[in-house]
Amino acid sequence: MTSGSSQQPSGEAGRPARNAPPVQVRAAAAVVALEGLVGLGAAVVFWVASEGGLGDRIGESSYFVLLGAALLLLAVLLWRGRAGARTPSIVAQLLLVPFVYSQLAEGRLVIGVVALLLVVGTFLLLVGEPARRWSLGADERSRSE
Repeated sequence: MTSGSSQQPSGEAGRPARNAPPVQVRAAAAVVALEGLVGLGAAVVFWVASEGGLGDRIGESSYFVLLGAALLLLAVLLWRGRAGARTPSIVAQLLLVPFVYSQLAEGRLVIGVVALLLVVGTFLLLVGEPARRWSLGADERSRSE
């Protein structure tokens, strides 16, 4: 090791490390992962508790398996600093709004309010200024100048 040389952290194969996501994006990734786990749990519930035939059970369960797996994938990508996962995560939060509304409209206030807080909070974390700057790479450019 030579003195006076500046060493930058390296990623795989000696490439410079990606810009780590801000705390807001990591928090959003954790909530998106939780949503994905809830989706997978719903798949199990629909498989076990569905009153329909085998085709209905397979259809309902596979729908929630796909949604849960997609949310988990987005969460992992956000956590690892892949800025391209930000927009699909925002869209996923917007797609959860009808679920929140249905829970509130059917009188399931606890589930509805908790889901509302999670969805709105995650949405705000993902569209906030730190997440936007990170996704555009603005932080990297300002550091390199």
